Amino acid sequence: MKRLVVLRALGLGDLLTGVPALRGLRRAFPGHRLLLAAPGSLADAVAATGAVDELIPSAAPGRAVPSAVPWSGPAPELAVDLHGSGPESLRPLSALRPGRLWGFAHASGPEWRADEHERDRWCRFLAWYGVPADPADVRITAPPWPSPAPGAVVLHPGAAAGARRGPAERFAAVGRALARAGHRVVVTGGPDEGRLAASVAEAAGVSPGDPAEVFAGPAALPFPALAALIAAARAVVVGDTGVAHLATALGTPSVCLSYTPHAADEADSAGIRRPRRLQTKTDRHTTTPHLAHHLTPGAVAPRHPAPRRPARHGPGRTAAGHHPGRGPRSARNTRPVLPGEMNDAFSGNGRLSRRESPEKRR
Repeated sequence: MKRLVVLRALGLGDLLTGVPALRGLRRAFPGHRLLLAAPGSLADAVAATGAVDELIPSAAPGRAVPSAVPWSGPAPELAVDLHGSGPESLRPLSALRPGRLWGFAHASGPEWRADEHERDRWCRFLAWYGVPADPADVRITAPPWPSPAPGAVVLHPGAAAGARRGPAERFAAVGRALARAGHRVVVTGGPDEGRLAASVAEAAGVSPGDPAEVFAGPAALPFPALAALIAAARAVVVGDTGVAHLATALGTPSVCLSYTPHAADEADSAGIRRPRRLQTKTDRHTTTPHLAHHLTPGAVAPRHPAPRRPARHGPGRTAAGHHPGRGPRSARNTRPVLPGEMNDAFSGNGRLSRRESPEKRR
């Protein structure tokens, strides 16, 4: 059987934003066995995409490029670099001696655009080589696991990079408001985020010692259970991390807060950066009208709210068809949460954007 090897050895969010490209390759090469070089810890998530035949465990510290793809089988007919834009990510695929090699850094590849949505970027990349892919093709099927907290609102304050973590006290404020409104609130986190999740839960009035309400640290959920929780959640409030993309992939209403670092940012005593720019992204609609208010101090609602608009999904748009990247910069023009829309609330010196942080060149 012919083989196609793809390199995308990054995190959960990167895997999920790469799903449209993976499915495009799957459709374009139905007779090939598609092998994905990615971290072994993502095995369950890779299986959930339905696009990959075999996982080749490959990883490097942080977001570095693996020095090699541990594949000892026959040379693939095609190798595709969905990892980065530089020669570093092309090199381990070249070592496999594929019949063809696709990559931004390859002489045959398209131009890299730094200011481009991840899904758009990789679909455009494949289109350059004649492979169609739909940036909106992100949905995955929830695993057949029972949710540990069906109908709850999920707060996920953590992120692998400290610069992407929002202030814990703002997540706690959201939790308190949700609890007062009668919502069940649960807090999630990774195996090393137990203390963070417990502090947010305690400040929000959620018992950090209750195993039914805090899923982090030793109680962190494996991917199937986490996906089941997110799929059955009322809504998700999350930073710019893999859980945000998981909510989108499962069709769960979510608010994603991206605290994007820049040169003027300074780290606090805990090493968490407090950036001046707050980027807010929304998928579908939120269920609580004050989420953005609590996450962004100083935001106000407009005197005359904008009318509801029908949902229109597609590249570059929120579920309401709004182009948030073109939104106003003043908090006095923010919008309240309406069905199918988000509250475009941000501080006076913030900026609203739909874009994910551009992938660093590799």
